[in-house]
Amino acid sequence: MNKPMTMIAAAASVAVACLNFSSTANAGAVLDHVLATKTLTVATSVGWPPTSFINDKGELDGFDVEVAKGVAKYLGVDAKLVTPEWNIVTSGKWEGRWDLTMGQMVPTQARAEKFDFAGTYFYGYMVAVVHKDSKATKPSDLDGKVIGVISGTSNESYANHTFEMLGVPPVQYQFTPGKVKSYEGTPSPSDDLRLGDGVRLDGLIVDELNAKEMIKAGYPLKIIGGTLVAMPCVIAVLHGDKEFSDKIGAALKSMRDDGTLSKLSIKWYGSDYTTAK
Repeated sequence: MNKPMTMIAAAASVAVACLNFSSTANAGAVLDHVLATKTLTVATSVGWPPTSFINDKGELDGFDVEVAKGVAKYLGVDAKLVTPEWNIVTSGKWEGRWDLTMGQMVPTQARAEKFDFAGTYFYGYMVAVVHKDSKATKPSDLDGKVIGVISGTSNESYANHTFEMLGVPPVQYQFTPGKVKSYEGTPSPSDDLRLGDGVRLDGLIVDELNAKEMIKAGYPLKIIGGTLVAMPCVIAVLHGDKEFSDKIGAALKSMRDDGTLSKLSIKWYGSDYTTAK
């Protein structure tokens, strides 16, 4: 998925336990560690409702959080959620601090060099967004404009015309920004765009669900045109432990077969985004 992620939970015990735990696991090491500690440590996001956010009780909640807990339940362990910056997650330099990521990662060739994709659990749809006062009505109206994106995301790759997904035809780009402005923290691209048309940004690229949530929350924004790209989103783990990756894939299959994934998507998004449209 594709948005800033800040660390809000990382117990000292995890850091100590991981001192001798290499970022490139030996065969079976990750699964053995998870089962021995009875804990699946999951890197997810915060401030991204309804996918992953802090609820009124001060707890992480949302679709990705519940899927993570479902995977942990299948393994017979507890889920521990941490929220590192997304660019740290995508760097692959995990150093044993977490076991997998539930950040709705889009599989690309570059990421395949670092990660195993344990299974697809969601489908996202990238869109172009502008201020409500913008005269733009279609993506091509953003040619030559200043476009905001979150650093390290598929949205950034799309804006820079470097986005390549595994197993699909080359992406057809609907516009060419004049400048791509990448954000790693606050303010976010949406915070800058809400200031007004052209004040700091002319538009942004974001997931459709994120855009709808921002608009619902009162941001003076609008989506223009249709889907830029349809994207499968996966659970990712580091290379080196096929048994662990296979177990995560089996957990997802079980949740898909018994209808859990579909029910969670409808609960949080009002529609089933767990199968391709």
